[in-house]
Amino acid sequence: MKKKKLVAISIVFAMLFLVACQSKESGKNKNERTENITINPVGELPIVDETMTLQMFAPQYPTIEDMKTNTYTKWLEEKTNIHIEWNLVPDDALNDRKQLMLSSGDYPEVILHGNLTPAEQMRYGEQGVFLPLNDLIDQYAPNVKKAMEDLDYLEQSITAPDGNIYSIPQVNECFHCSYPNKYWINKKWLDQLGLEIPKTTDDLYTVLKAFKEKDPNGNGKADEVPLTAATEETMWGGNFAVYLMDPFIYNDGDTYLVVRDDKVSLAANTDEWKEGLQFMHKLYSEGLIDMGAFTQNNDAVNQLANRDENIMGSVTTALLSYALSPDDKTPRHKEYVTVPPLKGPKGVQQANIEASVANGQFALTNKATEEQQIAAIRLVDFLFTEEAILLQEYGPEGKGWRKAEEGELDYDGKQAKYTQLPVEGGQTHNDGWEQLGPSLRTFEYRASFTAPEDPLAEDGYGTRLHQETKNNYEPYATTENYPSGIFINLEDSSEAAQLKTTISDYIETNLAQFVTGDKNFEKDWDAYIKGFEGLQLDRYLEIYQAAYDR
Repeated sequence: MKKKKLVAISIVFAMLFLVACQSKESGKNKNERTENITINPVGELPIVDETMTLQMFAPQYPTIEDMKTNTYTKWLEEKTNIHIEWNLVPDDALNDRKQLMLSSGDYPEVILHGNLTPAEQMRYGEQGVFLPLNDLIDQYAPNVKKAMEDLDYLEQSITAPDGNIYSIPQVNECFHCSYPNKYWINKKWLDQLGLEIPKTTDDLYTVLKAFKEKDPNGNGKADEVPLTAATEETMWGGNFAVYLMDPFIYNDGDTYLVVRDDKVSLAANTDEWKEGLQFMHKLYSEGLIDMGAFTQNNDAVNQLANRDENIMGSVTTALLSYALSPDDKTPRHKEYVTVPPLKGPKGVQQANIEASVANGQFALTNKATEEQQIAAIRLVDFLFTEEAILLQEYGPEGKGWRKAEEGELDYDGKQAKYTQLPVEGGQTHNDGWEQLGPSLRTFEYRASFTAPEDPLAEDGYGTRLHQETKNNYEPYATTENYPSGIFINLEDSSEAAQLKTTISDYIETNLAQFVTGDKNFEKDWDAYIKGFEGLQLDRYLEIYQAAYDR
């Protein structure tokens, strides 16, 4: 048996050695093929004088038929002279396959769309797997460099504590993305009852009480649900406790941190937090908040909202379409409008704002030759142009979009640049990459499309969403939020993640218990506050304060 095991082990080592030699030889040949390729001056296309192949890791979206034959892939390769050798993984397995790939050492020259967390960027940057991009951006990526100058948050969001940039993200500015915690209310019911859109927390209580007791749907039944919601995990912006806590103290529903006078502290152990919980408990105890709001998913809200007789008074969600389809055949969505942030008892009025930059996407690995590094960063720089962004998202001109005609107005009421066209077909396409890889979608770009004239029509939903968000939430953007995208030191990142999970779970569990009445404010509040001591709250704040200061 021992001899058999030794033989088996020997065979495995021999195979690994053979694969390593083949990989080394393959890499050597590939490097030799790139050494004689001339890279054209910055700003000129194609990027290289003869075809260069780059291996790229990315997800395979189920809605895209074939990335190899994709119209946009072919256009990009023709424009740049860079041939993409795809290393594709299922979109829902991206993170697992990424970790396996990077830890095994079997990774390509380019990570095109990696959903790279700050910790991953630092870890693999420190190990030398990811290459610093600072000098490459400075010398070969004028569009990326300009974006870093124009968008004051971008450089901070992508620079690691060691001063290096290891990844380039998607910049995705849009009003509905930046202000997802919206509150939609049935204006038809308000008019029926002679009520105004609530402006304060007291107003909201009065409105929801009337929704419950005064039969606004007119069916003679006490079936109205004044306020419903779903969990944030199943419905974007669905966490009702975010919207309802903000009139008392800022609630990001994630870190539960606030910043005042450059000092980082916890929101969830303050008197203001207690007052917010007491307000929500009052609503819940009187049946004004749906009992399922803590646990139900988007489908449950959708079923409730689309009953034959409307029973939904209001809902917290980023997009009303999660609850009601913006369909002219079922026009119930036209009854709802957004409610601006409520003013609290002490005059607090604020809207949550989320960063336009999330995790990194593009990274260069140590398997890229110098020529490949330059060509790859030049490719990313081209992806930051409006031409590339437009074709990537909407496909060829004349199919998904056209140039706007004279007199067509954009979302800001100015002459539009582009008009989106309806696209017929099934669930899949092969005309673009949708939103894959690094890109630059600014507020200005998004607003430059022709806005449908009727914001309540089916094709006008985007106009309405833009207007509702710009008018009702942007003016109240909070100044107390802990900025997204700040890097935690690598040596602290694992500890910070563990503390964040433990503390957040504790806050969310107790929030539900206090709101539903399972815990009593008189008897249980002091014990709740004392519980933070055992969760190392001081250390949690210390780590985030250091990152903020840096």
